[in-house]
Amino acid sequence: MAQVRTLQKAMALSTNNIASLNDSDTRLAGCLLTGIPGLEYLHMWLSIPFFTMYIAALAGNGTLICIIVSQPSLHEPMYIFLSMLASADILLSTSTMPKTLANFWFGSSHISFDGCLTQMFFIHFLFVADSAVLLAMAFDRYVAICSPLRYSTILTSKAIGKIATTTLTRSFIIMFPSIFLLKRLHYCRNNIIAHTFCEHMGIARLSCSDISINVWYGLAAALLSTGLDIILIAVSYVHILQAVFRLSSREARSKAFSTCGSHVCVILLFYVPALFSVFAYRFGGRFIPGYVHILLANLYVVIPPMLNPIIYGIRTKQIWEGAKQMCLNLAKEST
Repeated sequence: MAQVRTLQKAMALSTNNIASLNDSDTRLAGCLLTGIPGLEYLHMWLSIPFFTMYIAALAGNGTLICIIVSQPSLHEPMYIFLSMLASADILLSTSTMPKTLANFWFGSSHISFDGCLTQMFFIHFLFVADSAVLLAMAFDRYVAICSPLRYSTILTSKAIGKIATTTLTRSFIIMFPSIFLLKRLHYCRNNIIAHTFCEHMGIARLSCSDISINVWYGLAAALLSTGLDIILIAVSYVHILQAVFRLSSREARSKAFSTCGSHVCVILLFYVPALFSVFAYRFGGRFIPGYVHILLANLYVVIPPMLNPIIYGIRTKQIWEGAKQMCLNLAKEST
């Protein structure tokens, strides 16, 4: 009996040591990002449109921020929120595209475990922040159309500062626990992530532990942030439409629709592919190939940032005027 107990203890210690070794191996060795599984032979070709869209996103949003900052006539709540959206878009695309392009061009698939967690945090943090800025922009349009006489008293500089602070604080509070939820897990020797970037469930699925808490937390975080934002945006636009249809002047209705048109386009551009990707990832595994989901995930972090400045630039007269004035000022300074 004593020999049996000794043998059992030795086996238990051996198992614990193996688990510990597996866990430390994954954490020390880091993770490997495969890119887009099934489309590896197209990586070089796919890098061309991705690189083009990324550069266009940086140039477009950077120009938009410069126009808004340099023109005092654009220092209004609507354009301040637009500059916040442009900043979040630059950071969101930058958190994914450089590593994706390095993988496509040079086969640089390795990323440290802590680096993977950092990338995951910033991707989700910025996505939630983007959603909150869109909600703030919807609130801005609601006040401008439904309570125009109170617009300047409601959306003061102090109120805008509070909205910006709340946006960042909420995003941090929602996403920061995910780091600890991933760090608490024990990891096996599998460190291959079938994706171009690190995201919460992709990392969690490397673990040998029960990841039920991670699954439910991810779902709750999405519902309490993006899901709630969508509901509030929809409610605000119901009130906006009611107010617009009560206007007696056709010209006034046309102007109101015009001011909201750009924002509605941006909202659809942001939420539709994101929601499709989320539902395809969770429920469409049998019907939608994995490479389609990963391709969409990459597209929705680069296409909306690329198109947002174009949409606002084309549909917003004040942006055009600001761009012309900025160019004139630069021409005067150069001469």
